[in-house]
Amino acid sequence: MSQFKPIKSLKEIPVKEQFAPGHRLCAGCTIPQVVRLALKAVPDPKIVVNATGCLEVATTIFPYTSWKIPWVHNAFENAAATAGGIEAAFRILEKKRGIKKPKIIVFGGDGGTFDIGLQALSGALERGHDLIYICYDNEAYMNTGIQRSSATPKGAATTTSPAGRVIPGKQERKKDLIGIAIAHGVSYAATMNPAYPTDMYNKLLKAASKKGPVVLHYFSVCPTGWRSDPSQSIEIARLAVQTRIFPLYEYEDGKYKINILVKKPKPIEDYFKLQGRFRHLLEPKNKWLLEEIKKDVEENWQRLLKLAEIST
Repeated sequence: MSQFKPIKSLKEIPVKEQFAPGHRLCAGCTIPQVVRLALKAVPDPKIVVNATGCLEVATTIFPYTSWKIPWVHNAFENAAATAGGIEAAFRILEKKRGIKKPKIIVFGGDGGTFDIGLQALSGALERGHDLIYICYDNEAYMNTGIQRSSATPKGAATTTSPAGRVIPGKQERKKDLIGIAIAHGVSYAATMNPAYPTDMYNKLLKAASKKGPVVLHYFSVCPTGWRSDPSQSIEIARLAVQTRIFPLYEYEDGKYKINILVKKPKPIEDYFKLQGRFRHLLEPKNKWLLEEIKKDVEENWQRLLKLAEIST
């Protein structure tokens, strides 16, 4: 377990790379940012467990790999179970043979975390395995055809929740992954965003310093599924925070902290208009749904303020 020492500048981040360039992730995809920083923040020895998804498919096309550390691939649904087994095995090896136990980092998409892998994640959290679970959330099953997941936000158009004349996109709210993790009794959980790399790196450092399970929810822009300009991915990510759609906050030992306190939010329309999956919400006929989404966003923000004991 490492000691948490936050950085103040990106210049303090190590130069050494353990995630090789030349992978096949799409232009504008923000998954590589969290992988690179996670491998820099978590000290060696470490092992990565990777659920099936965009990250796995694009970084291990035989006979090539982008991983310079031990890496394990498993099915969509059992990344946390595999990680728990590896962690338990090394715990015994450390006890019996003095082999230093590595830190286990799990990467899973929203499909493999919010949906298919939730049971395995719940089990790993309940058993208290010493691991860092990072969900890179691009808000749909992007690897298999842009189908909706329970992480897909209300109103978004996907191939299985198309925006039509009767139903304008997905009608259900996004699942609260961090809330679910906290309900399992984890000591640390947080949200992260590529537009705020210093905040992200410090959360990864803090996660590495913890003993027991940690859950990190990473906002990952997908130009392919979101129908957005690849050059605008960081702008879109920043707007997600500045509109309060994706608040940056953390939970540590029973206390909540909002990391980016957005006092004057930008219009949600600024975020929606940059993505084809949301453009139908800007049409007059769908104003009712847009207003409903705005209400949901405000309710969630007020909930976080109350949890963080911030008065307005």
